[in-house]
Amino acid sequence: MKIIITSTAPNLDAEIDPRFGRCQYFIIVDPDTMQFEALENSSATAGGGAGISAAQSIVDKGIEALLTGNCGPNAYQVLSGAGIKVITGVTGKVKDAVENYKSGKLKADSQPNVRAHFGSGGGMGGGRGMGQR
Repeated sequence: MKIIITSTAPNLDAEIDPRFGRCQYFIIVDPDTMQFEALENSSATAGGGAGISAAQSIVDKGIEALLTGNCGPNAYQVLSGAGIKVITGVTGKVKDAVENYKSGKLKADSQPNVRAHFGSGGGMGGGRGMGQR
């Protein structure tokens, strides 16, 4: 079993990157041995479709679950369609997230937790942003 975590750096001590499609790195971890592989996210600088592209790049990696801060609807559809559990709202260090997953503290989501194009850098204005009430 392997899980994948969005990360700001290529190691287990890095912070979780809250963006799925535009994260800096993916860390693939075997939770039983803590052996890991860091992959640079080639979709991070894509002009559009970063979430879909990132999702497609990891579906064939034998992953059971994705741990991330946020995941939009298009990426969620690709990942869940491939049988990958999507767990959002994860923060802190990568190694701590792995431990929380192993202990059953993290549960899979039944839907995406942000709207399409959430992490594309457009700012908070012009719509129903997360900071508005």
